[in-house]
Order: sequence, then C-alpha cells, then structure tokens
Amino acid sequence: MNLETKVDIGRNVQKVYETVVEAAKRAGRNTESVKLVAVSKTISVENIKEALAAGITCLGENKVQEGIEKKPQLSAYTFEFHLIGHLQKNKVNKAVATFDWIESLDGIELARKIDQACQLLDKVIPVLIQINLGKEGTKSGVAEEDVLPLVNQIAGFQHLAIRGLMTLPPFFENPQDVRPYFRRLRELSEQIDRLKIENVGMNELSMGMSHDYPIAIEEGATLVRVGTAIFGERPYA
Repeated sequence: MNLETKVDIGRNVQKVYETVVEAAKRAGRNTESVKLVAVSKTISVENIKEALAAGITCLGENKVQEGIEKKPQLSAYTFEFHLIGHLQKNKVNKAVATFDWIESLDGIELARKIDQACQLLDKVIPVLIQINLGKEGTKSGVAEEDVLPLVNQIAGFQHLAIRGLMTLPPFFENPQDVRPYFRRLRELSEQIDRLKIENVGMNELSMGMSHDYPIAIEEGATLVRVGTAIFGERPYA
C-alpha cells in the first residue's frame, strides 16, 4: 500500500505555512524571514508536484541520484533545489550540476572539490556548514570546535558562497529538549558573523524538522526542513 495516497498535501502545506507564521510571530520575527524546505526524499514526483502547486518554492533532497532523477520531471515548476544529505566526494560534480544549494558541507577536501567543480561550470554555489552539535557518530557534520578553522580555510574559495550553518541535532520526544541545540547554532553563527570574515555570510540557519520546526523558528531558523508534516509518513521499501 502506498501511504502517500492518503495524504492531503495541499492542506498540509497550508497548515505548515500557518505554523511557520505563528512561530515567527511568537519570536517577534518577520514571517518572510523563514523559508520552508520541503524534504522530498522517497516521495513520488506526482506528490512533489502537488506540493509545488500548493506553494512550496524550495525542495530538499538527501541523495544526489534521487535529485538527478526527479529534477527533469519537475521542469514546469520554479523552485530552489537544496542538497541536505551527506555529499560523497565522488558525487560532487553531479551534485553541483543538479542542486542550487548545498547545506551539508563538512570538510575542507569536500569544499575544495565543490569549488573545483563549480569553477568548471562557471558557477558560484551557496553552501551551509553542517555542524554535529550532538557529537553523534551516526551523523555527518564538523565538530563545533572545528567550525571556525574550516570557515577560515574555505572563505577564499571563489566558487563557494558561505551563507550560514546547518545542524541535525539529536532526536527528543519533547521538542523543547532540542531548543539548546538550536540556540547554540544561532550563537555560533553570531560569533562567526562578528568576526566579519571576508566572503563569509551568516544570514542562514538551517535547523528544525517536522517534529520541532516551530522551536527552531523561535530560536532563529531561516530554513526549516519539513517532510513528514507535508507528505505524510515516508513509504520506505
């Protein structure tokens, strides 16, 4: 049974946008300062089209190959395409040709390969530094203490535009328990921003998913990665 067929995606998109607005207002923020990234991993092209028709303007994919396969089928729609999953070095050329943003930059060698690939395409790609704040071995991301050295190292790359930070914190049943991780990412962003490093922007914070995105917005998220709340439970094989 395909679990996707039971979901009213258009209604879900509306509900998520309403929640985004409510959370932004609680935090005294401009509601337009938060972008909803619809996470479309394992979701059919038909259902992605339904989300785009309902007002989604940004899609997030975890796997490069899945993005490559879906993008041509979505050519009738205008949207920003973000890679939010771990990027293997041997997939960099394909990723750079397919995605508009890379949210999961977590090392100097990966940064160098992205820069070289973009140079060949005469393209500058926005990137976020992924930080593993929970120090979880199962998750990608640079350690907190290594963030600033990495930023300094890649600031000079001509084809990368550092736009901010991203994190995937530990999961807690109570969304309030993840608030300190979101707050810490914002603090790191502010610390780096105060250094005024040339070619480094800290305008974007990608944090928060279906379970906890209102908390993330209250703590300063500008990009929230929401999948299940839009598309329903994923139909894993």
